[in-house]
Amino acid sequence: MSDGPQAVTLRAIARELGITAPALYRYYASREDLIDHLRRDVCTDLAADLESALTDVPQEDHLGRVLTLCRGFRAWALAHPQEFALVFASPSGSPAEQHSVEKDSFGRVFLAVAGRVLATGLLLGRPDESVPDPLRADLTGFRDDLLATINGSGVDLPADLLGTGMAYALLQFWVRLYGQVALEVFGQVPFPLTNAEPLFESMLADLTREVGLH
Repeated sequence: MSDGPQAVTLRAIARELGITAPALYRYYASREDLIDHLRRDVCTDLAADLESALTDVPQEDHLGRVLTLCRGFRAWALAHPQEFALVFASPSGSPAEQHSVEKDSFGRVFLAVAGRVLATGLLLGRPDESVPDPLRADLTGFRDDLLATINGSGVDLPADLLGTGMAYALLQFWVRLYGQVALEVFGQVPFPLTNAEPLFESMLADLTREVGLH
C-alpha cells in the first residue's frame, strides 16, 4: 500500500510474494476482488485499533467513547493515508456494496457505540418531518439498515428511538467528521494551518453539542 491504491495489481502483489501472477488467480478472481479483500483487511485492522482504544473508556461514558472513536479515526487516517484512500476515497463495487454498513467491521464499531448512546434516549435528533422530501426514501432505508446493524451488535434499540430524523442527524455527523479528516489527509484544507487539531476539536465540540452529548 506504500504506493497507493492505484499501484495495487495482481502482478505487483505476486512479485512481492515471490510467485507468478497466474498463481494468484487461485485466490483472487480479479484485481477488483483483490482490492475488495484489501479493503476488508484494512477495515478489520482499523476496527481492532478503535476497539482497543475503547477498552480504557467506561461503557457509561458516552461522550468519552464517541470522542475516542472520532479522534482514533482521525489519528489512524493521518498515519495511514494510503489505506484511508483505498477504503474511504476509492469507488468500490455497486452503490449498494459501497454503502453496506452491516458488512463493514469499521462501521459496526461506530454503530455499536452510537447504538448504546441512542438507547439511552438522551440524543437530540431531528423531527422526522424535518427531513427534506428528496432524502426521505433514502434515509428510511438507511435508518432500517442502521437499526438492524445496531440491534445485531447486541444493543437493544427500540425503533422509536431511531426515526428518519435521527438517522439524518447521524448521517450529517459522519459527513462532517469524514469531510474534515479527508481534507487533512489529502492536504486540501483551504488555508495554511500549522496545527489542524484545534479545528478538529472545535468541530467535535460542535457535533457532540448539537446531538445533546454535552
